[in-house]
Amino acid sequence: MATRPLTGDVADLETKISGGQRLSGEELARLYRSPDILAIGRMATMVRERKSGNRTYFILNAHINPTNLCLNQCRFCAFQRQPGQEGAYEMDLDEIRRRAAELQDRPITEVHIVGGLHPDWPYERYLDILRVVRQELPRVHLQAYTAVEVEYIARQGGVTIERALQDMIDAGLGSLPGGGAEVFTARVRTQLCPNKLSPEGWLEVQRIAHGLGLRSNATMLYGHVETIEERVDHLLRLRELQDETGGFLTFIPLAYHPHNTDLGGHRTSGYEDLKTLAIARIALDNFDHIKAFWIMLGVKVAQVSQAFGVDDIDGTVMEERITHAAGAETPEALTREELVALIHEAGRDAVERDTLYHVVREEAAAR
Repeated sequence: MATRPLTGDVADLETKISGGQRLSGEELARLYRSPDILAIGRMATMVRERKSGNRTYFILNAHINPTNLCLNQCRFCAFQRQPGQEGAYEMDLDEIRRRAAELQDRPITEVHIVGGLHPDWPYERYLDILRVVRQELPRVHLQAYTAVEVEYIARQGGVTIERALQDMIDAGLGSLPGGGAEVFTARVRTQLCPNKLSPEGWLEVQRIAHGLGLRSNATMLYGHVETIEERVDHLLRLRELQDETGGFLTFIPLAYHPHNTDLGGHRTSGYEDLKTLAIARIALDNFDHIKAFWIMLGVKVAQVSQAFGVDDIDGTVMEERITHAAGAETPEALTREELVALIHEAGRDAVERDTLYHVVREEAAAR
């Protein structure tokens, strides 16, 4: 990749990227339309190594999904259920406490908590979930509740988003995950999730959270009905907010999985996944990290993505329900040793991190 000549349609963009210049929306669309994926990967690697050197990060984490009952009924979601529907579930606080207690002897540093918008749970229930997990795991970072959930929880409590977030912080919240962003344009939202929090609402929750000192992630669900221009618009809106607040930790492109969804369709290809990751790294020059969520991409694509701008492959996960409901064939967990091997085989140095990217342990690849 290092010596392969660039094709003419994107050669001028390498000069801009090597000089640290920001690409425009039109230039990013050109990258999406270029067939030269190796050239795009080379540009993304340039940005990646400028920010993270040879490091690839991972975390020891676990997921808890308290319920799949959800009011939104998004057409791309195979996880959500309605009350009484087969497969519907909701965990009571005792079960959540038990699941958290089972993690006490594992060396995790993060618990990731997201679920549906439960039609009946009151405001305090969401705070109690945080309190219960915090009681059982007092030294573990709680990354919980997407912006969509935060806005819904605030409405359930009749309070402002600021008040809801502050109450969550007091209950143990450490940061916000990035889900619920999907694709920001109105056309896509009307087709996929008309009842969901608007793009402007999602961005405003993030703005408020960053103002309170909370860090968060950002996502984009791609590979369904969106156009190249709509992907680029999504990236530019995230870049604009990051310019304003600096509060995003990482960006995570999420590949659409069609199995068991109302929308249907096809899985994304490895080619599309790698190109999307690479262009995200190029576009989001003010994000420190780009994450390949191996649960969605597959272990091998996540491994290869380290040559396409990615410097984070997520973590151990330990039971993931949302993507597997949509047909993911990946494992539900990986061990620390497996993650390190995936990184080292790609020639990268493996860095175990915490949620905020503080280094826990670093293991260099063999030279």
